[in-house]
Amino acid sequence: MARKSIGIIGAGAAGLTGAKHMLEAGFDVTLYEIGSHVGGLWVYKNDNQRSSAYKTLHINTARDLTAFSDHPFPSDVQPFPNHRDMAAYLKSYAERFGLMHRVRFNTRVTGLTPAQSYSADKPRWRLQTANGETHEHDTVIVASGHLTKPLEVPMFRDGFKGRYLHSHYYKDPAEFAGQRICVVGVGNSALDIASDVCPAADRAVLVARSRPLIIPKLMFGRPFWDLAKPLYKPWVPAAVRNRLLRFLVWVVQGDMGKLGFPPQGKKIHATSNANIVNHLHYRRVVVKQGITAVDGQQITFADGTSEEFDSLIAATGYLIDLDFIGPELVAIKDNGLDLYMRIVPPDWRGLYFLGFFNSDTAANWISEAQTRWIREFEMGHAALPSHADMKTEIEDRRTAVAREFKDTPRHGIEVEHMPYFADLKRTIREAHQRAQSKVRDIGIGAKKPVPLLAPAE
Repeated sequence: MARKSIGIIGAGAAGLTGAKHMLEAGFDVTLYEIGSHVGGLWVYKNDNQRSSAYKTLHINTARDLTAFSDHPFPSDVQPFPNHRDMAAYLKSYAERFGLMHRVRFNTRVTGLTPAQSYSADKPRWRLQTANGETHEHDTVIVASGHLTKPLEVPMFRDGFKGRYLHSHYYKDPAEFAGQRICVVGVGNSALDIASDVCPAADRAVLVARSRPLIIPKLMFGRPFWDLAKPLYKPWVPAAVRNRLLRFLVWVVQGDMGKLGFPPQGKKIHATSNANIVNHLHYRRVVVKQGITAVDGQQITFADGTSEEFDSLIAATGYLIDLDFIGPELVAIKDNGLDLYMRIVPPDWRGLYFLGFFNSDTAANWISEAQTRWIREFEMGHAALPSHADMKTEIEDRRTAVAREFKDTPRHGIEVEHMPYFADLKRTIREAHQRAQSKVRDIGIGAKKPVPLLAPAE
């Protein structure tokens, strides 16, 4: 019997772990990579033009948390690897598990549609590429990433007459030495960039419309995660865990309100930074709570003050970009996707999305768990719920995010890893039971399912 064919769009971290686990399951895997490197956004100045990595970039999560479960970092790699370490790590992962010869490099996918023979019982997908080729696969996993299309704010982009750039295009702090710089945002990129440019800047202002939770990189000389890890046990109530985490952050960082940030509102995506709090205390960076007007190089802030700046760097986030998929297939709504468990479009079989989330922990950890979840369905060990049940789960998840998090585009695909891992385990257990029931109904011996394990287990 011919092996099932799986096409994976993207050879970044998510695409690579997807390929690794699908190959181990016995499938015929092909990866389509727009550039000439594996590693995606971790390849500095990647020729695929999709990487937002900058010269001084380090990961926000500790080395051992970021590693895939079956491929540790070399012991001499620093506790918070930089982009060179990450690119080398992902390449070694691809080489170790025989993925490199599975990648079609310099291949841009321009179209994804159901093949003429597609049916829900026997899906088949057609990929078109920029060089005019057509390929068909039984299954397609989209792992092209969601941090490639900058979300531009017209007031900043069109109104500012100094140097304007989105953080996606920021590369080297040396370019901004001696300048008056305004950085907009309080996400990881904004805090990193403000920390980068402020020592040599003439003036550095950070614009914050929300109060961030800035998790320190180190505590007592150890990665913060090492100390917080005991709190991430299933038996620790979420309210207790969150209260203790905020207390630990307060012990290290102090009161964010005293540094000029706005009052606490709804939750926002947590950040991690080793330097910004010190820079704020030293007044190398000054916080302003919003912009009301931009006129030439003059920026007016919410407190009524105005200043002139040489450069405005907008760390205003990203829009999900699926330019190879028509909206009739999968529509983007409020910068989110209607996906069951952030993975499956309810209307289509044999199509999955991998890595389309923002989370409070290492993306590699969650992508690996998602891959193992997908694998169970592709191996025939699991069956999806009804279309109506999948739609209900999607709406419930959207409602929960709206209730907990501030209404901004970046939170359209937000997940908190503890409840999400619990949901992955629950839904795959139910899917195994569903599959068992189906095979019993038709009198065929059931396949033994492979348990879904989170990589940390």
